[in-house]
Amino acid sequence: MTKLTLISSAVFSVLCSHSALAATVSGKITDDKNQPIENAAVHVHGKSQGVKTNALGEFSIEVDSQSQLHVSKNNFVDSRIPVSENSNNVTVSLMPTSVETVVVYASALHKNSLEMISPVSVLSGDELKNKSKPTLGETLKGLPGVNASYFGPVSSSPIIRGLDGPRVKITQNGLDASDASRIGPDHATSSDSLSAEQIEVLRGPSTLLYGSGAIGGVVNVVDNRIPTSNIDDLTGAAEYSHDTVSNSNTVAAKLETGNEGFNFHFDGTKRSGDDYQTPTFTITDDDGDVETENSVENTFIDSETLNFGTSYVGDHLTVGFSYGSIDTDYGIPGHEHHHEHEDETEEEHDEHEDEEAEEAVYAKLEQDRWQGLISYAVDNSWIENINLRVGYTDYSHSEIEDGEVGTTFKNETTETRLNVEHKLGQWHGMIGYHYSDSDYDAIGEEAFTPASVTTTHALYLLEERQFGDVTIELGARIEDYKIESNITEGEHHHDHDEEEEDHDEEEAQSIAYSESFTNVSASVGGIWQYTPGESVALSLSHSERAPLSAELLSNGLHIATGTYELGLGYHIEDNEAHFEPEDIEQEKSTNIDLSFRRFSGDFGYTVNFFYNDIKNFYFQENTGLVFDEEDGLESAVGAHDDAVAVYQFRSKDAELYGIEFDAHYQITSSAMVKVFGDSTRAKLKDDEGNLPRIPANKLGSELQYDLGDLQLTLTGTHYFEQDDITAFETKTDGYTLFDAQANYQLGLGAIDAQLYLNVDNITDELGFVHSSFIKNKAPLPGRNFRFGIRGYF
Repeated sequence: MTKLTLISSAVFSVLCSHSALAATVSGKITDDKNQPIENAAVHVHGKSQGVKTNALGEFSIEVDSQSQLHVSKNNFVDSRIPVSENSNNVTVSLMPTSVETVVVYASALHKNSLEMISPVSVLSGDELKNKSKPTLGETLKGLPGVNASYFGPVSSSPIIRGLDGPRVKITQNGLDASDASRIGPDHATSSDSLSAEQIEVLRGPSTLLYGSGAIGGVVNVVDNRIPTSNIDDLTGAAEYSHDTVSNSNTVAAKLETGNEGFNFHFDGTKRSGDDYQTPTFTITDDDGDVETENSVENTFIDSETLNFGTSYVGDHLTVGFSYGSIDTDYGIPGHEHHHEHEDETEEEHDEHEDEEAEEAVYAKLEQDRWQGLISYAVDNSWIENINLRVGYTDYSHSEIEDGEVGTTFKNETTETRLNVEHKLGQWHGMIGYHYSDSDYDAIGEEAFTPASVTTTHALYLLEERQFGDVTIELGARIEDYKIESNITEGEHHHDHDEEEEDHDEEEAQSIAYSESFTNVSASVGGIWQYTPGESVALSLSHSERAPLSAELLSNGLHIATGTYELGLGYHIEDNEAHFEPEDIEQEKSTNIDLSFRRFSGDFGYTVNFFYNDIKNFYFQENTGLVFDEEDGLESAVGAHDDAVAVYQFRSKDAELYGIEFDAHYQITSSAMVKVFGDSTRAKLKDDEGNLPRIPANKLGSELQYDLGDLQLTLTGTHYFEQDDITAFETKTDGYTLFDAQANYQLGLGAIDAQLYLNVDNITDELGFVHSSFIKNKAPLPGRNFRFGIRGYF
């Protein structure tokens, strides 16, 4: 018998090892007052199939040998109970909770938000729809510990606990978003919050499975492109909204249906808007003149997304496929051109305005994304589920100037994630393999980072065990990280001749570069449910991260930030940059999280304390030099007015620590008040100063009031002054934003409709975002009325 035959037989025996003698288990779900709970979800752990309880709280479900039932219902704490083929008349009592419980898709072990050891925030349902903004950063910035980079309203990425860029991994259904948003702040994220079912923000050790780039955290956008549970009827939703601050219109639609295990999903979104309005502010132009503005030029957007998917969901096997496309044009603030138009007629002025509109620099983002899923529930004594996800993303970001493509950034990514969920004795866990290949290229005058190929192979393990009221979680990941590129190093020589003008000759030398890193990460944590509805969690993690191509290989003018960027691999000598990538060490982060939580009764809270010690922290530091196209790198003294500062990535030890909290009190059955806030301190060690662009601390409060079919919400958030700055930053004044929401439920027969009105920045407050690269040019939007209608059937 050949080896292939032996292997095939072994695999077949594992996949077919579930008991043929399936049994039916019946039972009843009640609340803490012994009243039946209708529509509670009951499913066998490790399977996609499940049932709902009837009006009497009763259920009946098929199980194979030793199994575990997972029971969940909104506003109740989930329950997990062991059952066998001999179990019958099972009674489960669910404890009510003061906060919504949501299963965290990215948790890997099917945990809900209350069971997570590491801090997690989830936006879902109506709350997500009401807070959804065109960018991921603006959608999430109200969460404790989360802020936004804000490069205008069309490009804004999440910042978690002061960390952003490559330290915050953005995923979609557990696979990398694979855009270029980690390369520069003007590159929009490709993840669309408008079509999301829920958005999860994970911090601490729970990010370990997602790679070395997740030192700061993971933002996982969950949609239903590949349905993982059966859809029996035709369902759908549609929405239209209008924003007055940018005269934008948004239309979104979703359809889902299924029959006999086959399921289909479709959703699409279209959004278009003009430059956004602001409170009056002043700006200094390139000539030193002060101008008064009440809008931010070149911030229009025209975006279309289209997603569809299909799946087959059986008792044990789930197979699915999806395709998604994004086509977005958006203006890049700070890139617009200005001309002198003195003493011109009105007709000439209008003509020049049309010319300027044509010359405005804008980005064209296109992405095609394919995803596949194969999941098999194995009722084996130790293997529970085998899950394979694959993805391929073709991303392109072109910057259009004067009607022509100036620079194009491309990224083709292939990713595979194989998880095997298992149970070994009292331990429940997952072992997995992760592969990623990213082929990045940049062509054009703003291609400050050379083409590169980054390949990772990783193995990871996550295990948990319950000891009474205490649950312990252990995790580890080892990753082989390889980056390859061809570096073109140019040296400038200035020849001086008495009879001829000076001229530059550039000698280019191509250097083949290849480097590998081994990143090792580990975590340990525990949560103690010391009394029903209250818990304390403690976790410790160590993560290692190798530099991205932009951090390591950058050498060029980055127009978006108005700087000349050099990577870690360059050494400056006599105002010349030489590629000498020696002794580059990984960024190593040791993080401690301590959380206190209460989620029962009328009063609840979550308070997280964190401390992050980072060795070899990569950050951009002002070199004191400037770059001029004529003279190259030179001292800032006596340089041309259009010379830009030279920033180079450095590696120094840093520490970040702080607190984030969210508390709520149910005043009456119709009224609830919330208080939330966060504070982050980020600095270099050995008194070397602060880290740049750290978000300001914030403190906010929210009042929710229900009047039957009318729900009202008023939110106030104060952003404190940020004066913990570097030598080349300016402080940012504090400001307060007030927002209001009103939602009215309409009953239109079979259609469940909702009218809503949101008023953002009610007082028209002028606010500047300290973490923005263009904070002085792009303040936050002014007063905005957003109204719309949603319908479900």
